[in-house]
Amino acid sequence: MAESVYKNYFPSQAVSDLEKMLPDYGLKIAKAIEKEWFESNTMGNNYSSSRYYNNKNTFHKLRLYARGEQGIQKYKDELSVNGDLSYLNLDWKPVPIIPKFVDIVVNGMSERTFDIKAYSQDPYGVQKRTDYMQRMLDEMRTKDFNKFYKETFNVDLSTVPEDKLPETEEELELHMQLTYKQAVELAEEQAINVLLDGSNYDLIRKRVNYDLTVLGIGAVKTNFNRSEGVVVEYVDPADLVYSYTDSPYFDDIYYVGEVKDVPINELVKQFPDLQEDEIKKILNSNNQTSGRYSRKYSYGRETDNNKVQVLYFNYKTYMNNVYKVKETATGAMKVIEKDDTFNPPKDVQVNFTKLQKTVECLFEGAFIVGTDMLIQWQKVDNMMRPKSDFNKVKMNYSIVAPRMYNGRIESLVGRITGFADMIQLTHLKLQQVMSRLIPDGIYLDADGLAEIDLGNGTNYNPQEALNMFFQTGSVIGRSMNELGEGNPGRVPIQEIQSGNGGAKMQSLIGTYNYYMQMIRDTTGLNEARDGSTPSKDALVGVQKLAAANSNTATRHILQAGLFLTKSVAESLSLRISDIIEYSPTKDAFIQAIGAHNVGTLEEMANLHLYDFGIFIELAPDDEQKQLLENNIQQALQQNSIDLSDAIDLREIRNVRLANQMLKIRRKKKLDDDQKRQQENIKAQSEANAQAQQVAAQAEVQKQQAMTQMNAQLEQIRTQAKTQIISHEANVKKQLMDHEFQINMRLKQMDLQSIGNKEKEKEDRKDERTRIQASQQSELIEQRKTGAPPKKFESSGNDILGGGMGLGGFDPR
Repeated sequence: MAESVYKNYFPSQAVSDLEKMLPDYGLKIAKAIEKEWFESNTMGNNYSSSRYYNNKNTFHKLRLYARGEQGIQKYKDELSVNGDLSYLNLDWKPVPIIPKFVDIVVNGMSERTFDIKAYSQDPYGVQKRTDYMQRMLDEMRTKDFNKFYKETFNVDLSTVPEDKLPETEEELELHMQLTYKQAVELAEEQAINVLLDGSNYDLIRKRVNYDLTVLGIGAVKTNFNRSEGVVVEYVDPADLVYSYTDSPYFDDIYYVGEVKDVPINELVKQFPDLQEDEIKKILNSNNQTSGRYSRKYSYGRETDNNKVQVLYFNYKTYMNNVYKVKETATGAMKVIEKDDTFNPPKDVQVNFTKLQKTVECLFEGAFIVGTDMLIQWQKVDNMMRPKSDFNKVKMNYSIVAPRMYNGRIESLVGRITGFADMIQLTHLKLQQVMSRLIPDGIYLDADGLAEIDLGNGTNYNPQEALNMFFQTGSVIGRSMNELGEGNPGRVPIQEIQSGNGGAKMQSLIGTYNYYMQMIRDTTGLNEARDGSTPSKDALVGVQKLAAANSNTATRHILQAGLFLTKSVAESLSLRISDIIEYSPTKDAFIQAIGAHNVGTLEEMANLHLYDFGIFIELAPDDEQKQLLENNIQQALQQNSIDLSDAIDLREIRNVRLANQMLKIRRKKKLDDDQKRQQENIKAQSEANAQAQQVAAQAEVQKQQAMTQMNAQLEQIRTQAKTQIISHEANVKKQLMDHEFQINMRLKQMDLQSIGNKEKEKEDRKDERTRIQASQQSELIEQRKTGAPPKKFESSGNDILGGGMGLGGFDPR
């Protein structure tokens, strides 16, 4: 929207500081805000068309669409005929299409975890970081010398353990980003997390993400009070008022506030200085129905007369810090604080001058809407000022609208409400078509049935024909009648088609799917994002690419939520000093953070040396994790990293730093492997040389052993020969003795044989003598008798078979 015409109602900021602090000045600002937001932009008295109520009504409609509870009157007007709905019996309940897409975006954002990182960016913190890095560089450069000195003199000059010392400058840079943390930075991160947990920021963040998706704007407020300390509160964008801006981050607004329905008892608790007559005046103005402005839309709720609309607002202006610099009699300079009305005379010679500095200043107020009652106007006690620039001041509200142009806010739900209306109308039309559909009927020709004779005495009546048709599907008919003419009712039963209701339904279903696809195309939330209808033919990589494209389409909402979180963390960082210095919850805060960290923070609060830069480290999404995991798996397969390196890489939330660390670890692993290989080669060479030396020594020892063995063997041989000779001598001696005995026995046997032979000769001589004597006696007898002489020698019996005679047995 264009810049409001009520800007000239705001009082001038070019007034004195004393005038700005007066309640009348605050009342003028509150009245100007009221005119800009609560008065109608038209000349009539239709106050409900004001900027505030228009926003509230628009946001209310968007929230109803996001819940699937939008009004149904527009659909009734579309389908009615001159307002008549008596012939329509439809289910008018809206089809909850938009809630699905809202839940996909909001739940996807809420699942993304993050870490809050604090970096000390003041000169003292930067100097500590620089000194640490220089000390690490010095340790890296003198590593070999320190090692030699330790081995030589047993004195360790290094201050960093060798296993924790980076080897290259690239590894040192990564170490500074991943590992190095100052104590004050750790304490600051812990303090911010404690404050966020104490305010249940996770629940607030979910509501803000829902607002960013549905309304296109989100807001959070950080506040400090002495009873509760620092609190983070959710702000409903429908209750916001702010100065005109074109910036999505509302960084150029000079006032901002919210309208709340506050019970009277709570109002008295917040502002205990209210008098009795003021409370009655507030109640009376609240109960008057004819007040200057109508009450806000109730949206179905009863108006509570015990509540009043209170406008809480911040107003940013500037103030002058004026000091009188006076020169004393001793020549010293004395500084005295003055108000901005102090002006030294120019035409008079004086010994003092004016020192002035202009700084931004923040006021806060509370105003009863519809009245002239300003119940609070004061300069903020604990303004949030960055320590790097004390001239600037930060408002309590953090607002973001990522799709703002010319003051108009666009939201994801606002883009698709028209398509949701068409889907609802299509759904109603489908109901209407379905209600008009009737089943297919049967046409029965009674005249055709009358012409049929079944021939069994039964009548072919309509009931019998229908039973046969429904049970068997058969129909009996006659082509000719009894007169022999053509029978028009030869097919007495025919089906009646009820119409083309199916085609209409298919057309409406196609229209329904068309508008559903239009919603997907408009929002970028395709089927791959929610996994509703993944294609069976699509590759896994294609599905992931489609889901990644959908995440890209809604990334501006995620970045807007992270911007609010970062803004809240920065505000908490600036208010931590206030907690330790002013809040009665300091002890609980100390116990939650820890004594060591709070001791560091107390140093910060007392010395004002530290100024922190807050960064949000978002956990990688599934796609980024998968890409990193693919790199890790590929490195593991190539044996470029170890398993311990893979575990360390998976614990790093920043994918960019994880990839840098992966490259360093791969390079280090390759260098280590190469070094180990060289060491193995060297060790193998030394082992080979040692093996050769050992082999040579073994060969010498072997030769010595062989020589000794040969000597021993020769000695053994000699002994064996001696033993053999001795044994042979003994054997020969025994053999000679045995041979002598045998010869003796043979000699005896020879002598005995000779004796026996001689005896046998004698016996044979005697026998021959006897035989001769006998023969002579026979011869004599023969002669006497005249018989021939008798032969005493054998014939053929003295030769052995085979031609062997007894001559071989003759003595030799």
